[in-house]
Amino acid sequence: MTIAPKVASFVLLLLVGGWFTTVLADPPPHAPAHGWRKKHDPYYVGFSGKQWERDYEILSGRCNREAIATVLGGVTGAVIGSRTSTAENRTVATIVGAAAGALIGKWIGRQLDEADRSCVGHALEVGKSGQRVIWSNDSTGVRYEIVPGVDRERNGAACREFALLATSGAEKSSRQGVACQSQPGVWEIVE
Repeated sequence: MTIAPKVASFVLLLLVGGWFTTVLADPPPHAPAHGWRKKHDPYYVGFSGKQWERDYEILSGRCNREAIATVLGGVTGAVIGSRTSTAENRTVATIVGAAAGALIGKWIGRQLDEADRSCVGHALEVGKSGQRVIWSNDSTGVRYEIVPGVDRERNGAACREFALLATSGAEKSSRQGVACQSQPGVWEIVE
């Protein structure tokens, strides 16, 4: 008769232990997911509701330009218009248009390459209003700082105000304006 209570206690211990093991196997809600959840539950929701797999460190206050450049495949300059015309192939938001450089400002506009444009676009897409996002372009020597602003609507399009500062040595150039989405993840500077 003394064996039955021991067996019952042992079975109960196994059941409770097994339950705790499954509970402890799940990552806590604040931990980044690297397995099933990361693959199946998009992590970052953009300005228009589009879900992005990565934030490229925008939410931490910097843009990981190197990771963006890797995703873009190193394509720069005039190719940006054709690269961003197909949304299904893009994994990072961007600013587009031939006039984007002129609208940003003569000096800033000449310095921006595709990775810089994607840092601007992704900051507008997933960045929080009032949060500063910085990055540097080692090949041009320019340090950028963008602060996405308040949301606006313009002719039915979702828009955001922004402030952009570019610094190279003693030279500084700044621009405040409004960018609107022409499609999810594609931003055009309108003023």
